[in-house]
Amino acid sequence: MHQSEENLPGLYSSNECSQSGEIDLSSKSLKCSVCNKLFYHKYKFNRHLLVHRNEKPFKCTVCNKSFSQKSYYDKHLFFHSNEKPFKCLVCNKSFSWKSSFNTHFLVHTNEKPFKCTLCNKLFSLKSTLNTHLFVHSNEKPFKCSLCKKSFSKKSHLDTHLPVHSNEKPFSCSLCNKSFSRKTTLNTHLLVHSNEKAFNCSVCNKSFSQKAHLNEHLLVHNNLKLFKCSHCNKSFSRKSHLNDHLLVHSNEKAFECSVCNKWFSRKSLLKEHLFVHGNDKPYKCSVCNKSFSRKYRFNRHTCT
Repeated sequence: MHQSEENLPGLYSSNECSQSGEIDLSSKSLKCSVCNKLFYHKYKFNRHLLVHRNEKPFKCTVCNKSFSQKSYYDKHLFFHSNEKPFKCLVCNKSFSWKSSFNTHFLVHTNEKPFKCTLCNKLFSLKSTLNTHLFVHSNEKPFKCSLCKKSFSKKSHLDTHLPVHSNEKPFSCSLCNKSFSRKTTLNTHLLVHSNEKAFNCSVCNKSFSQKAHLNEHLLVHNNLKLFKCSHCNKSFSRKSHLNDHLLVHSNEKAFECSVCNKWFSRKSLLKEHLFVHGNDKPYKCSVCNKSFSRKYRFNRHTCT
């Protein structure tokens, strides 16, 4: 049962307020006795008190989620209606909330008003700055309850959790391949579109994924960060290290569909397939002799 207005904690006498709900600024303002916040409108003050009493009178009939304020409830309803009334005129992206739209617009203005006092790095969002601060403290407050792995960001924990469930709810409509993360599906879709939006500023080579571009840049820097734990050989790309590890495991995972021969690397299988197709893509520019395999072409050019 709701408390009467007179019994609400921190509420001053209602005769201080006018009939419109406003009070004379020269008189005593409405002060919350719990958090000392001041209000100049009685209805805003009463609404604020619901936060401390943990009362949530506005209930969603779709999902039964409750809210302390009607404005929060109204915002929430957009999720169920899938309505996105706030549209960006620059990129046509739409948002359900104005606050989300305002946040997004900073991407186009390149405005970064939030500065890290430790390293002077700038951020467009305060939430991003707060997350960044964990880097300096090395704090990882988001812990997985299944494997005790910790993360500095909640989004990273959320991304990690599907690993345990083995659930793959995101399916590609073009090839029916399934993924545990929506971001992985979105990355995969670039394979079908053949879109390569990430360009190398050194050699102008293009990549469909930023991660692949970052990996490629190591080649120009001559960095080999991926080290084999068996023989200490180093590689500039993780995919090359993974290929190399098959040498130690003796595993041959790639089978030729024509002659059933097995290969430890996909690149070796692709080279082998030229034998069946009689293709000789490696041509010597000096004598015009062609070869089906790259290693034979390399051997020929050295002689």
